[in-house]
Amino acid sequence: MGSEMCIRDRNRTPAQQKQDQKAYIQKQDDYELMAQISRFYQQQLKVASDKDIAIDYLKGRGLSGEIVKRFGIGYISDAWDGMMKVFGRSNQINQQLVDLGMAIQSDKNRPYDRFRGRIQFPIRDKRGRVIAFGGRVMQADQGPKYLNSPETRIFHKGFELYGLYEAKQAHKKLEHVLIVEGYMDVVALAEQGIEYAVAALGTATTSEHMHTLFRTTDKVICCYDGDLSLIHISEPT
Repeated sequence: MGSEMCIRDRNRTPAQQKQDQKAYIQKQDDYELMAQISRFYQQQLKVASDKDIAIDYLKGRGLSGEIVKRFGIGYISDAWDGMMKVFGRSNQINQQLVDLGMAIQSDKNRPYDRFRGRIQFPIRDKRGRVIAFGGRVMQADQGPKYLNSPETRIFHKGFELYGLYEAKQAHKKLEHVLIVEGYMDVVALAEQGIEYAVAALGTATTSEHMHTLFRTTDKVICCYDGDLSLIHISEPT
């Protein structure tokens, strides 16, 4: 653990320190499991029996293999246990998958996949760790267009922005950031060389989002669907 945690520990009781350590270890295990699931989804885009449906959809949206790889985009077939068959190896892990929003507990106490038949967009935090997913259907009759991970112990949608990590990786210094509607807008813009777009995660842009952005840049441009013009927001001086 870092020095910051060690400094905090000196002001906490032994019982509190033990609880902090337990929570820290749990989160590290959560991040590793989510990273494994992300790699699984990416692999499914290459090997699933119906992968051509997903590949054709992505190509139809004008996305190249390079952009798909950069954003870690994957796929999961429309089956109740496509992910659970691979990762649901014990009751403990099953519960962890439910806690992380990757599985839903059934009435028969058998968890099943939350995401099915969707293009999968991994959501990364500022350190690049996968903390959640956004899934998009490929046809209008498959259900809600987007399905996002619920709030979990490692994911709080009011604080996270899709694409911010990738934007910071693409630029040593972000002169400005463009806020758009959704995942596909972010990756489509990156495909065209506009590598400074981000999107809120199924919620309105919050004050926490703006604080995060203004720690990164001094100019934010809002560009939402249906807007007649761009809105420029500069950091107060």
